[in-house]
Amino acid sequence: MNPPKTDARRRHDPSVRGFASDNYAGVHPEVLAALAVANGGHQVAYGEDVYTEHLQQVVRGHFGATAEAYPVFNGTGANVVALQAVTDRWGAVICAESAHINTDEGGAPEQVAGIKLLTVPTPDGKLTPELIDRQAFGFEDEHRAMPQVVSITQSTELGTVYTPEEIRAVCEHAHAHGMAVHLDGSRLGNAAASLDVPMRAFTNAAGVDLLSLGGTKNGAMFGEAVVVIDQERVRRIKHLRKTSMQLASKMRFVSVQFEALLSKDLWLRNARHANEMARRLAEGVRAVDGVEILYPVQSNAVFARLPHAVTERLQKRFRFYFWDEAAGDVRWMCAYDTSEDDVDAFVAALKEEMASR
Repeated sequence: MNPPKTDARRRHDPSVRGFASDNYAGVHPEVLAALAVANGGHQVAYGEDVYTEHLQQVVRGHFGATAEAYPVFNGTGANVVALQAVTDRWGAVICAESAHINTDEGGAPEQVAGIKLLTVPTPDGKLTPELIDRQAFGFEDEHRAMPQVVSITQSTELGTVYTPEEIRAVCEHAHAHGMAVHLDGSRLGNAAASLDVPMRAFTNAAGVDLLSLGGTKNGAMFGEAVVVIDQERVRRIKHLRKTSMQLASKMRFVSVQFEALLSKDLWLRNARHANEMARRLAEGVRAVDGVEILYPVQSNAVFARLPHAVTERLQKRFRFYFWDEAAGDVRWMCAYDTSEDDVDAFVAALKEEMASR
């Protein structure tokens, strides 16, 4: 059969690669095939379709019998909807200072959800019970926003990974203070691949109450999901999803992508590969004199420090971002489609630029 005709034209060079974000990667072919399978004919809108119904079975296979998935458009939307569902109007969320909800969501939790973020500096992006206690006080003080949620990220914004035991300790401590635990899992698959354990080992089995489940960074075209594990702690999430403008009318096309990723092992294959490429990149970078790797490389991110002028020249050859421009810190991300040749070409370019500084 001939492919359908289109007036669209390719307007990019698919051979161009970068290390700026795993969001730069295209859609995995198996996910594209799933979208085509879900296309055609009519299905009920707003989540009452058969694909979203089946997604619930898939999600329960990963996160337990009580889990329920609420697909949304994007990661910020997932976080905002999730946090609203476990806070009151006077509530606050304790998170790492480096957390995505604090540094990269344009103030959406505060502006859209009206939530106060109580941040804690961390050396590696991870919260501990001791760090949580820096903000877990004043629960009955009407002059202070009430801590009601602890939000952690797995894997963290610094590329580090919580062990199941570390998350369990966070959950037990938060619950003892009457707080819920939200997990930002935009790179949840990368963490599971790094730890070589199922995702349930550090979510429902560890005491997490709800999570934001990422798809886009692991091969999806668009869409994330809020996964509710403890139904007793969460309120009116269906209504919050709508009022937060995260209710997709043609939801089948979000849900079928998660079916493609999660039904078997595509999510894990993609995450393992991205992690392996990050390790290869880190090994190559360690051999370059004058470049310092800043954090343990435990997922698909490499953070490094190098001379400012070298970074600016290298950015003309490969796209990537400064993490802390004043300090000279940069972030390099690998994706499911990053190849060994991509990594080796980048390391070679880095060596050339460092030699010519």
